[in-house]
Amino acid sequence: MPDALSSERPDSVVKTWEQAVLWLRAQPQQRNLVLAAYYDDPIRAAADRYHTSDEWREVQQYLPTGSDRLALDVGAGRGIASYALAREGFRVTALEPDPSAVVGAAAIRGLASEAGLPIAVVDEFSEQLPFSDAAFDLVFARAVLHHTKDMQKACDEFFRVLKPGGTLLAIREHVISSTSDLPAFFEHHPLHHLYGGENAFLRQRYVDAIERAGFKMSKILAPLDSAINFAPHSEQSLQLEIAKKITGGSKFFSQLFGRLLGMRLVWFLAKPILRRFDKRPGRLYSFVAIRP
Repeated sequence: MPDALSSERPDSVVKTWEQAVLWLRAQPQQRNLVLAAYYDDPIRAAADRYHTSDEWREVQQYLPTGSDRLALDVGAGRGIASYALAREGFRVTALEPDPSAVVGAAAIRGLASEAGLPIAVVDEFSEQLPFSDAAFDLVFARAVLHHTKDMQKACDEFFRVLKPGGTLLAIREHVISSTSDLPAFFEHHPLHHLYGGENAFLRQRYVDAIERAGFKMSKILAPLDSAINFAPHSEQSLQLEIAKKITGGSKFFSQLFGRLLGMRLVWFLAKPILRRFDKRPGRLYSFVAIRP
């Protein structure tokens, strides 16, 4: 992609997700977002950063254990999660229909080759998996369900290809309180106005699709419950951000209130209250489910 992309009107040049990401990377003011989304290069460094992130450390507690584990990373993007899974000892199949060398299958192949990791890449969509029944111990879906054209069909396929006792991790899914919140979500999403493709659903929509497929829901992680959802914030930086909003940005009082929220008991008691008032369109939930 030529450097001139950054000087063009974005709506005149952005036709693919790759172009949207390249445009974002060309905006100096969006550097923190690029890093938070692991869109930066070199890709190996971005993958290493994800593997050592607070988010991944939280994910690890839900991964199946044992030897010779097989994982399917659906909607694998540029392979950041596939890389982390392979580093944990999984034999990984990365499902990614986009051929892009920046955010798609070619990027994953390059990363796997460079790192010498067992990651196979398959060009297909979640709703029609080209795998036999009971083939995997883990289906890992990071920010995938809200992109599916048919969420129920995708969940049915995840159930089919998992072994009995296998785990579905559907993490970082956009949730809205009402369908009337969708316009606000689209308006504030940093890339939707460039290429589209984003979506958000009621929390119950995800729960219904997962359970109707036959899964037993093991855990639902709300936005403030886990770094899986509030990353790239750490728990401390999240508490400070909440304190700033509550105190109107006053430096003295936000720091004071942030320290108060940092007390373990106070944070434990505050989260249910904060959760009740958290109506942000597109806030993130994660779902852990088991195939019985």
